[in-house]
Amino acid sequence: MKLKKHHKLIIAADGGAASGKTTGAKRISKRYGLKFLSSGLLYRFASYQLLKHKPKNRISFLRKSFRKLNLKRLNKINLHTANISEHTSIIAKEKKVRLILQKFQKRFAKRFKKVCIEGRDIGTVILPKADIKFYFTCSLDVAAKRRFGELRKKDNKIKLADVKKSLKIRNYRDKNRKNSPLIQSKDAVIVRTDKLKNITGMVDKMSEIMEKKIKDKYGS
Repeated sequence: MKLKKHHKLIIAADGGAASGKTTGAKRISKRYGLKFLSSGLLYRFASYQLLKHKPKNRISFLRKSFRKLNLKRLNKINLHTANISEHTSIIAKEKKVRLILQKFQKRFAKRFKKVCIEGRDIGTVILPKADIKFYFTCSLDVAAKRRFGELRKKDNKIKLADVKKSLKIRNYRDKNRKNSPLIQSKDAVIVRTDKLKNITGMVDKMSEIMEKKIKDKYGS
């Protein structure tokens, strides 16, 4: 089913680190022609900027950075280094930092009619009235192997045990921070990625839910 020009569809995708939410959100966005935004990349970019420029007034600096941010720039920078990952999990707890990035994400959602944003507080904070909310989950072992495979391509010295430890710490911080913690929205559809045989199966399952929503909202 193709979305028509007058259709409006807002999708929220949440989940822990390496849960499959980015892959699922990207694939579903491509299939239905949705504007995609990764909040995780925004936080990583914020870390990159702070680590690179070391500004005296961090909040003022970030406000200016995100007012003029061109999203295409995010794909031209390596934002997945160990240093950035560690720094990101720390600044993500800061209320003032989160407010800047939340504002950016909400502006993005208002700008387009067909949107999919993925992150950790999308369905609860950024898009509480989203048409569909997906919550991705999988075991720590599966998540660690998945992330290890990604990082191994760039660093062949990395160890699976270190990746698993890092993910465990990251997920704990995300779920227990005071500001916008990672929690499953009550009306979210759970997508268990460790029980799906392949990516296509995951996307097909998401598509079934989306097409039912489109039919209910606009008719066949």
